[in-house]
Amino acid sequence: MICPNCKRKDIGKIGVNQYYCWNCFIELSIQQGKLALHQVEADGTLTSLDDLFEESDLAFKAEAP
Repeated sequence: MICPNCKRKDIGKIGVNQYYCWNCFIELSIQQGKLALHQVEADGTLTSLDDLFEESDLAFKAEAP
C-alpha cells in the first residue's frame, strides 16, 4: 500500500482495515472500497482529510503480494 499523501510505503497496520503512515502521521482506513484519511489530533480525535484529495486518489487498489 502506498500513502496517497506522501506517496511512501511506510504504512503499518493498526487494526482491521486500519493503517497508519509513519512518514506523514495520518491514519488510513478502507471503507466500502475507498480510503478514508484522518489526521490524529493531540487529544486523540480524528479529523477527516478526505476533502483534500481527488476521488481517484482515494480509490483503494490492493497490490499483488
